[in-house]
Amino acid sequence: MALSPTAVAARRVFAAAAHSGQEGGSARTWKILSFVLAVPGVAVCMANVYLKMQAHSHDAPEFVPYAHLQLRTKRFPWGDGNHSLFHNAHTNALPDGYESSHH
Repeated sequence: MALSPTAVAARRVFAAAAHSGQEGGSARTWKILSFVLAVPGVAVCMANVYLKMQAHSHDAPEFVPYAHLQLRTKRFPWGDGNHSLFHNAHTNALPDGYESSHH
């Protein structure tokens, strides 16, 4: 499998850069890349999450008592036995519906 002349030239450039003896250059390159790409990337992601949360409805969906979601063969060994270990009253419904409607 023969490489194209462009690929051979690129390979030589990368090989020369790896053995150029400038150990501090790669650290400087990664530092610049971190500030130029990573920080703005995180800022864009934060803006995306903020805008999506502004448009998000905080109302719980209508409770539908599906039989396969209400299977409890025994009580949980903590609390009142009806709440799971990581129960969240705003998002997790009990077998008879949501606990409260305040949010």
